[in-house]
Amino acid sequence: MGSYRICMCFTRKFKVTEAQPPEDVKEAFSKYANGGPHMTAEQLGRFLVEVQGEAEDAATAAETILQQILQKRHHHIAKFTRRALVLEDFHHYLFSSDLNPPIHNKVHQDMTAPLSHYYIFTGHNSYLTGNQLTSDCSDVPIIKALKKGVRVIELDIWPNSSKDDVHVLHGRTVTTPVDFTKCLKSIKEHAFSASPYPVIITLEDHLNCDLQAKVAQTLSKVFGKMLFYPESECLKEFPSPEELKHRIIISTKPPKEYLEAQSFKETDNTVLNQKDSDDDVWGKEPSCLTADQEEEDKSDNEKADQNPDYYDDDQCESRREAPAYKRLIAIHAGKPKGGMEEALKVEPDKVRRLSLSEQALEKAAGSHRTDIVRFTQKNILRVYPKGTRFTSSNYRPQVGWLHGAQMVAFNMQGYGRSLWLMEGMFRANGGCGYVKKPNVLMTGPDNEVFSPKAKPSPVKKTLKVKVYMGDGWHMDFKQTHFDTYSPPDFYTRVGIAGAPADEIMLKTKTKVDNWTPVWEEEFTFPLTVPELALLRIEVHEYDVSEKDDFGGQTCLPVSELKPGIRAVPLCNRKGEKLNSVRLLMRFHIS
Repeated sequence: MGSYRICMCFTRKFKVTEAQPPEDVKEAFSKYANGGPHMTAEQLGRFLVEVQGEAEDAATAAETILQQILQKRHHHIAKFTRRALVLEDFHHYLFSSDLNPPIHNKVHQDMTAPLSHYYIFTGHNSYLTGNQLTSDCSDVPIIKALKKGVRVIELDIWPNSSKDDVHVLHGRTVTTPVDFTKCLKSIKEHAFSASPYPVIITLEDHLNCDLQAKVAQTLSKVFGKMLFYPESECLKEFPSPEELKHRIIISTKPPKEYLEAQSFKETDNTVLNQKDSDDDVWGKEPSCLTADQEEEDKSDNEKADQNPDYYDDDQCESRREAPAYKRLIAIHAGKPKGGMEEALKVEPDKVRRLSLSEQALEKAAGSHRTDIVRFTQKNILRVYPKGTRFTSSNYRPQVGWLHGAQMVAFNMQGYGRSLWLMEGMFRANGGCGYVKKPNVLMTGPDNEVFSPKAKPSPVKKTLKVKVYMGDGWHMDFKQTHFDTYSPPDFYTRVGIAGAPADEIMLKTKTKVDNWTPVWEEEFTFPLTVPELALLRIEVHEYDVSEKDDFGGQTCLPVSELKPGIRAVPLCNRKGEKLNSVRLLMRFHIS
């Protein structure tokens, strides 16, 4: 029972009740229990195969699942009493995100294709703890990213003040540096805590040849046999994630003569007062975010101090190259001379990595979209945030994904809807940090290349989503967290992020004064590119006088959804799973 005081004189009392099973759950129980009060392991197995779409071996495992349910519900007495479920047990099982998750939790995709065939969970300026101009540099955000499953770590390496050692920092800002070796040791310790698949370190190199040689020595010393050395100077094809399990891969431009900056304008403090388009935690809808919303910063487009791939490979005189440094570069970065056509040229005997800012990608996508897709079939494209994202906000990841970009680099230290989408994408394939690109982005029949903006696109699949109910807020939040005077008024937003034609956001009705809201509303989503569709789920609490409160969110890859009735755990703004909050939903794809 909860009490809410009104005007210091009156008290309203509300009882937090356990929501009853939805009608669909009652009907499923009655059907598979043959109308009786108990469901046996055999009957549960039939339900798992026929309704939940589980493999046939799930039926044989039903006895184990039944024991898990009873143990969780009734603890020590379960082993001495009945061997069947009642309706409440069945409902509890369906509403348990541990026993009945919405997506697959194991690696199930083919991991033997070249690296260029995968989207790779990629960080940007991985060492920054906060904003891009004044925050501290540390190994802590690197560790957090690796534990989250991020597979690409970016380090900006600069000479220290005496030019005899290497620091990691965001150059030409007032960020405090962190020791290069310390970062490497943290990467070694935590690289494979979340995934056995390779970690790629992209180095934004601002060093002279002597310090490059020192970097090579440090990398070899710290990583030892973990470090992958390419068999030849230029790879003709990238190895596969399977081949590179538990290996560290280095990606940077080949050695060049150290280019010291002649001059630069010191960043005015007023830039800190400027807001990014995605600055607010609520932000704008990702579909509304474009690179044109902020004034274009010319220095972040094709200038050397922002784009490490701007320089030519041959700018370093061969007599001053650091050969040991050059030998350990497995993924060569570099931008050929000439325009975008040259940059996107596919070479038959060599693969490489190209980096483009989010703005440059959007501009190139206007006239070179099929060239970009063709380039990414064999080579790697990295997309990074524009330089004016001072607060470490992010951008629309779908633009890069739709064009086949493997490394869509994000600021992992922030949060907001764009980052929620990134985290949702990499929940796929067991959360291993590598997600196989859909066949549509590889060469089609008659060497046809996918065009992201081709119209009209036929509907390939239809997703039906039913939102039954929610629970757990009263356990994870204080009684007055959402409303001082009454229980919360929850509603759920459900929608799709992906191809432009598929993007939509819908919402349920608001359930007033209820900690365990029951909606029982169904939504239908036609999908033209289902392989890249993400199901967006957000719960908010309606507020008449102020902005609606946040109640939880998650994003799930549509291609990974398990059919049937599922428990969907929700996360907080930072992407951390809430302890108890979850929704009961049903998914059907046709």
